[in-house]
Amino acid sequence: MTMGDETPVTSLVLPVLIRPILSQLERRDVAASQTLRAALSKVEAAHPGFTYDLVVGIMRRGDLSVNMNESVLRLQGTTSESDVVEYRLSRSEDAFQELNRKSSALKRILSRIPDEIIDRKTFLETIKEIASAIKKLLDAVNEVAGFIPGTTGKQALEQRKREFVKFSKRFSNTLKEYFKEGQANAVFVSALYLIHQTNMIMVTVKSKCE
Repeated sequence: MTMGDETPVTSLVLPVLIRPILSQLERRDVAASQTLRAALSKVEAAHPGFTYDLVVGIMRRGDLSVNMNESVLRLQGTTSESDVVEYRLSRSEDAFQELNRKSSALKRILSRIPDEIIDRKTFLETIKEIASAIKKLLDAVNEVAGFIPGTTGKQALEQRKREFVKFSKRFSNTLKEYFKEGQANAVFVSALYLIHQTNMIMVTVKSKCE
């Protein structure tokens, strides 16, 4: 995997893994933390996947074996709003704040998968929660659509919504395969794709309305 590959884990390493570490550093050295945050954000924007390659390179040098998909998915549940500010809407209207809540809720539920997948009964309940959260997110997106000006903006959001639905169906199919084949990593990857698509909806709304 190299910089620029369109995979979900590469886009999530900076907000989910690196920024929380920088937030801890900020308590000791604000200037250093902000300098690193700005530099990493800049290089990640220019070369998507750079922070993923950096982390993987460090693990290789340390001869560490870590399932990045599982780890990043689990860490998604521990991120603060300040770590994922580009995926948060700042408008105060109820529709936008509701979309914030529903997107966060879905991502939090998905982040529980690595811990709950080993218990079939618990995992089946989690799957029901995910299905409900997906529906609520789509309802919230529909509410926000009315605030987006112009045909182009509405079409862009509609395209994002279609992509999200496509990956939701793919997630459902992956779950069916998991119960036949037992490949947990495929579920982790599919969940990360759903998180990435959720983030892309938020980015689209943000770019059209803020």
